[in-house]
Amino acid sequence: MKHPELLIPAGSLPVLKVAVLYGADAVYIGGEAYGLRAKAKNFTWEEMAEGIAFAHERGVKVYVTANIFAHDADLKGAEEYFQALRDLKPDALLVADPGMFVLAQRYCPKTDIHISTQANNTNYETCLFWYRLGAKRIVTARELSISEIKDIRAHVPDDLEIETFVHGAMCISYSGRCLLSNYLAGRDANQGACTHPCRWQYAVVEETRPGEYMPVGENERGTFIFNSKDLCMIEHLPDLYDAGIDSFKVEGRMKTALYVATAARTYKMAMKAYESSPEEYFRHLNWYREQISDCTYRRFTTGFFYGKPSEEDQVYDSNTYVNAYTFLGIVSSIDGSGRAVTEQKNKFCVGDTIEIMKPDGRNIETKVTSIWDCDGVSMESAPHPKQELHIALDAHAEPWDILRKKE
Repeated sequence: MKHPELLIPAGSLPVLKVAVLYGADAVYIGGEAYGLRAKAKNFTWEEMAEGIAFAHERGVKVYVTANIFAHDADLKGAEEYFQALRDLKPDALLVADPGMFVLAQRYCPKTDIHISTQANNTNYETCLFWYRLGAKRIVTARELSISEIKDIRAHVPDDLEIETFVHGAMCISYSGRCLLSNYLAGRDANQGACTHPCRWQYAVVEETRPGEYMPVGENERGTFIFNSKDLCMIEHLPDLYDAGIDSFKVEGRMKTALYVATAARTYKMAMKAYESSPEEYFRHLNWYREQISDCTYRRFTTGFFYGKPSEEDQVYDSNTYVNAYTFLGIVSSIDGSGRAVTEQKNKFCVGDTIEIMKPDGRNIETKVTSIWDCDGVSMESAPHPKQELHIALDAHAEPWDILRKKE
């Protein structure tokens, strides 16, 4: 049985390390320019070098995104960017624009190039076009079904890899190429600055068609007719394997470490179980469903994998995230008194019951018995995010454990 790669997003250096430790085979990141997630924290050159070294030491690959649609004014900077990336030795560059592809080949000739989903890779002739130019991998368009991906696999060489999104936020626009943000907020989605206007609240009236009304769901907060559910294929791994996909990709370079850890750990455990024994995978399917629902998400859909989704299946009447857990922090170290050291992300108090989420699949319930700040002052609660805390727990924690609190 083929062993697909599990490809996990990381928007910052700490999240990259979490992704690596919680099960990623590869991680994709963005620098401070030329990627499609300008609002993610992204990586400085120093952080990128540290992240690549950290991943490579553990046998994990790192791909760097440069998938904007470039304008002339971008090209000179892009040349310098690729020259600098060459020295960092990422495992691949992810591009969509043909001009950026040419520059990547010119300045990083020994680095693999992957073609982004933004390039609308919807048929095998397109894939073969990029392959003949030297692309190592194609990221399939999100509009493709399982059967279409399987047909592409049958028509392209074995050494052209296929990467497919299997989990995360969906975009209402064709392969993510959208102009809503440009017109409504003056920020270009195709250059990484999307304001996500598909998540905003709208009321739609078409004046020239009286009596023809678009069915719109509504709650107390308004209507959300452009807002897509999130993709989740954890229950359909056999179909993904059967399609011959080489890399299972999770969306989310703007998501928290808790989301990344949950997605990486759950998909990795499900994939290992399926490869060992399909019966084992199906036996634990309810557990995988429960675990992946601990991510922050907007309800789930299978997207286009089984044909064009119905309006009911794809678009729904709320933009509200489902939050099963609140992310409290990542354990960075254990101090001399045995307390877990973490940078606080959300409020919690002495006496609270929280969970320690471990890379091996365990979720250990524990109680916060005391909290100390970095100056050694005891606290009853931790109301101010981003401060370093020393937390005494009645269960053992280790560096890189995730601390979370059930909603």
